[in-house]
Amino acid sequence: MDLCDRSGDPAASSSDAREDEMKRATAKSLIERYFYQLTDGCGNPTCDNKHCASSGQVTTLSPNEAAAKAIQLFSEEARLCDPHRNKMPRTNFLSAGDNSVISSIPCNDMAAPISLNDSARSSQTKQDITMAIPYLTEDSLYEIISECESSENYSKLIRTLGEVFSSIESLVRSFRQRVLSSPIDAILDKTAGDLTTLKKEDVRSLEGEKDKDEDSCVSAMSPDSAENQRLPLDYAGLRRSYSALLERLPSNITESAMVNALVTLAGYLQMELQNRNTKLYSNDDIVHVLTIIYEIPVLGNGDFLETAFPALCRATKWINVEVQAKLAQMWSSSRNSSCLSLLLENLQQLVTLRVILTQFHPDFCVQEENVVTAATKLMKVVYYANILAGVLESPILRQKPDKNLWTDPEDELALELGVHPLDCRKPLIPLTEFYNEPLSDAVEVDKDFSNYKSPSPNKFSFLLYPFILTPATKALGLYYDNRIRMFSERRFSFLQSVSGNPSNPYLKLCVRRDHIVDDALVELEMVSMVNPIDLKKQLVVEFQGEQGIDEGGVSKEFFQLVIEEIFNPDYGMFVTQPESQTMWFNPMSFETEAQFTLIGIVLGLAIYNNVILAVNFPLVLYRKLMGILGSFEDLQDWNPTLYNSLKQLLEYPDPDLEEVFMQTFRVSYQDVFGNLMHHDLVECGDSVSVTPENKYEFVKLYADYLLNKSVDKQFTAFYKGFQMVTGESPLEQFFRPEEVELLICGSKNFNFDELEDATEYDGGYTRFTMIVRNFWQIVHAFSNEDKRKLLQFATGSDRVPIGGLSKLKLVIARNGPDSDRLPTAHTCFNVLLLPEYLTKQKLKDRLLKAINYSKGFGML
Repeated sequence: MDLCDRSGDPAASSSDAREDEMKRATAKSLIERYFYQLTDGCGNPTCDNKHCASSGQVTTLSPNEAAAKAIQLFSEEARLCDPHRNKMPRTNFLSAGDNSVISSIPCNDMAAPISLNDSARSSQTKQDITMAIPYLTEDSLYEIISECESSENYSKLIRTLGEVFSSIESLVRSFRQRVLSSPIDAILDKTAGDLTTLKKEDVRSLEGEKDKDEDSCVSAMSPDSAENQRLPLDYAGLRRSYSALLERLPSNITESAMVNALVTLAGYLQMELQNRNTKLYSNDDIVHVLTIIYEIPVLGNGDFLETAFPALCRATKWINVEVQAKLAQMWSSSRNSSCLSLLLENLQQLVTLRVILTQFHPDFCVQEENVVTAATKLMKVVYYANILAGVLESPILRQKPDKNLWTDPEDELALELGVHPLDCRKPLIPLTEFYNEPLSDAVEVDKDFSNYKSPSPNKFSFLLYPFILTPATKALGLYYDNRIRMFSERRFSFLQSVSGNPSNPYLKLCVRRDHIVDDALVELEMVSMVNPIDLKKQLVVEFQGEQGIDEGGVSKEFFQLVIEEIFNPDYGMFVTQPESQTMWFNPMSFETEAQFTLIGIVLGLAIYNNVILAVNFPLVLYRKLMGILGSFEDLQDWNPTLYNSLKQLLEYPDPDLEEVFMQTFRVSYQDVFGNLMHHDLVECGDSVSVTPENKYEFVKLYADYLLNKSVDKQFTAFYKGFQMVTGESPLEQFFRPEEVELLICGSKNFNFDELEDATEYDGGYTRFTMIVRNFWQIVHAFSNEDKRKLLQFATGSDRVPIGGLSKLKLVIARNGPDSDRLPTAHTCFNVLLLPEYLTKQKLKDRLLKAINYSKGFGML
């Protein structure tokens, strides 16, 4: 194959690059041996090599002079002394029982101080501590691989990996960055490892630099002079090293040695991390070791997944908050989504495998599975690394309208990092990738919620790690919290009635259908003023003049009708954004603050009573409910046209921005009556032009006015009402803003195949009954509008519950033989009562009539 062909082949190019790296590493190793022979000698007092300091025939050389001389000796293939047993050479690795140098230490690597773990300390004497501790660098690993490949004997590589990856101290020293490039590195960079291209002036330039940076060169060339320093991890070199191991060698050669070594390492790590009183390693050392081992790409495969990875996770669960924070910062610093994704994928595979293979029973639940809980704790560090690596906004935006209201305690790791998940506008990896559905399905939420509420630190709860749970599972946790509060209020009311004080155990609303908003708001206002704690009771709704006991269905209809009225443009409390069709507060509304407070109460009651609402707010509203002020990026969802216009202004590169856009700090808008209104973003804004220097300030102030200041009065009242119901619930701990939207509005996944699979049958019907088969054929052919009407008829809500229609649990029951009666429904229990019509056409006709004329009738 000619040169052109090789350059066009990616695999060949990669192979050539690795070959060059190997040549460079080999040359560098030999040159460094010459260097240390000239400066330190071989240690043999009777040495007769004129190029060895031990012979006494070498004059004193500066580091640069020694480097130049070493390169010359390498090119001449001069004699090299064997290291004497009384003088230990500086090496990356010294094989047990082998006095030959495997690879010399890079001249810039600062050797780590020797500290031994407990098992090693008990078996070694002070004299043994002078022995070199094995560790690896990228160059030394390449050299060992090359040597093994050439001899077709991989025992040396297997032994090296086993010794290095089973020792904390060895990994602490491995894959460190260099502070300075040595003279040897500089020459090799110029020649790409090929010393045949070396020019004499390059060597002479080294010899002439006797005084230049001599102190720093000595420091860089002598590892013993900076023995107590710890240099950063060589992240790129580490990844290249793993790639070389995986791409050049069959997996069966190294896998067994690596797996056994990591299991041993996990034991030492666990002892080190648990033994807090006699720590032998600093937090930085532990971070360095964990970063190396969790960078192994194949942790989620084969024997690694079965033995080594679980053992490492069990050990890692003992790391303290400081180590967690440093680890998150280390993983986030690379900003490489593929590497972080691989680590997340490996953890997800481990959790999923354990959940699927483990037989859980009442006496052993998933919260007690040690590997699953340990992997979840580590995944939390990955979660925050993902947050840090994403697009972060200023924490100044975290401002709740009412500072006196109850707020959830912040996470310790978040406090250590100085970041909150809500600060992240766009994470490096989508946060939905952290959901683990098999785990979410396996979690018994009632037990998990009990652990969540337990003061015992030994009880694990996945609700404290909500990023791993699907929104449907977290919604069930919130449901338990709400029900416990309802039952508590009911019990308190019962005790009051026993003592002779009349009390209602429910929040009961009696409303007229044609005055539903007025009646509801008046009654809720009385409750909020007289006894707001009653809002925590279970809601029971009664329509005047209508029969029916509210077991949930009547409440669903109540919320639907209230929402339809409140968001009616004639009401004037909210306006519709024309482009996005979302609802927003009317800044010019004539309604009082109390009215907006009551609307907030209604929204909170819907969440509290597990009712999905047909509302269409932009995402910024839910961010504001979580305590984050609106900012420029929120305009993309709120008003896409305005967002794109402002973005165009920000990205305009030329200096004539003022002439092109002709924009000042006065902005205009229309009120509900179509009148043109003006607002100055700064004092005398009409006289302040937008320029390249102040355009960012203009956009910031404009977005702040539209999303915050212009509706501050309305939103603050709305937020107050919402918090009156949800303020003490774990809503903010469990959910992100987009998940709160899902909780309130339901899923957008309108999949009736899921509904059919999840539906149960009663009264003699089965999924194979002819009328049932006809029913689903008819329903699947419905338009989306008719499907929504069917949901409304059968369940009391036309919204898809969080988690999809599979969570609805619809029941179709036989309601007698063929007749002219229309289908009916128990909306409280999601039961559709269907007579056994004889023909498919009759079934379709009766079903369409029922769902189109069902308001206030047919729903029991």
